[in-house]
Amino acid sequence: MEFFKEAGKMALGSRLRLLTEKITEDAAQVYHLYGIDMQPKWFPVFYVLSKGEGKTITAIAKEIGHSHPSVSKITTEMAKAGYLLEKKDKADGRRNVVQLSKKGKETALLIEDQYKDVEQAVNEISAQTRNDLWKAIEEWEYLLEEKSLLRRVLETKKQREGNTIRIVEYTPAYQQAFRELNEEWITTYFKMEAADYKALDHPNEYILDKGGYILVALDGDTPVGVCALIKMEDPVYEYELAKMAVSPKAQGKSVGYKLGTAIVEKARSLGAKNVYLESNTILKPAIGLYQKLGFKKVAGRATPYERCNIQMELIL
Repeated sequence: MEFFKEAGKMALGSRLRLLTEKITEDAAQVYHLYGIDMQPKWFPVFYVLSKGEGKTITAIAKEIGHSHPSVSKITTEMAKAGYLLEKKDKADGRRNVVQLSKKGKETALLIEDQYKDVEQAVNEISAQTRNDLWKAIEEWEYLLEEKSLLRRVLETKKQREGNTIRIVEYTPAYQQAFRELNEEWITTYFKMEAADYKALDHPNEYILDKGGYILVALDGDTPVGVCALIKMEDPVYEYELAKMAVSPKAQGKSVGYKLGTAIVEKARSLGAKNVYLESNTILKPAIGLYQKLGFKKVAGRATPYERCNIQMELIL
């Protein structure tokens, strides 16, 4: 069809539905051909019950991969058509089990020839194709179970949107953004402290002039994230990753990871052997980001911030 050629793989679901509808329409006529009064959608339940004793709806749903409500509806329809019986579970009287009725068992015998003929017809189709549809479906089911299509699309979206982010070095033009982005996240969870005002109001004096650096993440020309690398006067640690802040409007674009990676690379280019940081454990996404960058928790040290309850280091 021209539509599928034009839409391509975006129309995967629609094309699969169309194929399913074609097969289901033929299946209904196949049942009629063999004189069996059944609906194609009943087949999974019928097949499972034809192989053994009665089962609970929950057990059937688990075995065929359908939802409980779906199986419940199908068993109700099959019972009305005379194919199923419902009775109490011998092992647990609180549960009901369904099993094939006399009509259902007779149908299970009659349908054997249909099974053989349908399987041969499907094999003939497979022999005329270059790709084995059955194996392809198994592969797709495995891969989608491992990672859903939704998750894959979300990751692709995140990667595409993240490509618009670029990291630049701080200039005085970004001082207001540096302060506002930090104040926004700090006041969301905590309160501004004296050490915050010093660094944010006077970044040259307290960060840059002391051998530190500030990086800015831009989305287009708009600052959406900032992060500082502060030179420390400490016998153990040389630099501190600090004042990282990302605008809520830029969430999902990996801004924090890009900033963190750039700051770590800056420290490495300066010959630093380690990087230190302070945070708070209620900031779970931030802690997760630091761990992703390679930071590990260290023993507590003296800190000018009341909100700090975790300290981490990265060995370069």
